[in-house]
Amino acid sequence: MENKSSFTSFIFINYEPMDEHKYLYFTIFLLTYIVTILLNTCLLTIVYKKRTLHEPMYIFISNLAFNAIYGSTSLWPHIMTKLSTQSYTISLVNCFIQIFCIHTYVIVELMILAIMGYDRYAAICTPLHYHTKMSPRKVKILIAVAWLFPFCSFAMYLSLTIRQTFCDNVIHKTHCLNYDVLKLSCHDTSVQNIIGLFLAVVYVAPQFCVIFFSYVQILRICLHASKECQNKALQTCIPHLLTFINYVVGVIFELTQMRMKATQIPYGMSVFMSIFCLVLSPLLNPVIYGSTALKVYIHQFLQRRKLSPFIELSF
Repeated sequence: MENKSSFTSFIFINYEPMDEHKYLYFTIFLLTYIVTILLNTCLLTIVYKKRTLHEPMYIFISNLAFNAIYGSTSLWPHIMTKLSTQSYTISLVNCFIQIFCIHTYVIVELMILAIMGYDRYAAICTPLHYHTKMSPRKVKILIAVAWLFPFCSFAMYLSLTIRQTFCDNVIHKTHCLNYDVLKLSCHDTSVQNIIGLFLAVVYVAPQFCVIFFSYVQILRICLHASKECQNKALQTCIPHLLTFINYVVGVIFELTQMRMKATQIPYGMSVFMSIFCLVLSPLLNPVIYGSTALKVYIHQFLQRRKLSPFIELSF
């Protein structure tokens, strides 16, 4: 008799409806991945090359870009491999690695957005003390916390899932998430759920409070400022707000899908909701942060690259 608690792999059933048009889906996903990598790499390169962009705001933007590459790479190669090989299984080890990468990507994203909110508050509300509040040392500490805290804390939490045995191996998604895997456990997961809820509050509540506080203070200052100052504040805050709203929409989609049964959501909507946070944020962030300054540098960078061969030939 088969021991149902000894599954060593999981099966994704959301790929089966894609079989009929798998080459179309593969092409769309490949182009999306390439564009995401190119846009974020371009953004990273520009910030690195231009010393005038070595400011806290652009350093945080470059961290968002790096995190976008990290998050996209944890999903797209996996999906494209499944479509091309038509092998819709994943080993326990690879599933846990994917869980770690996807969850830490989401947590780091919110941490950086919270830091960027505080940075905007410091720049607009306390401009005379900005360089003290956002000194190079403090920026390094904030970035280290934004990466190390999610990686260390989630690794400890994931170890509880790794110890589980599983009585089912069917996942109603295109990728692994901790919540979906825990539902397949043979044992009671109440403790893990309570710890997970506590960590979710820790990962979300302080960051939302920082962003809310920052923009309440910015709004208070703008109400009494000149029209020119208001316009400058809007120019620097709108990209951050758009990125934050995009992130919140993705999280809401994921939470909605988690709470609903797979049969309650149309297939196309289910797939879209499950990958929204890992698709649009990495793809749109470099576009959203293509402010006037960055556009000028991108234009100069590309123009110089195009003209350099002709300059060399002229000599």
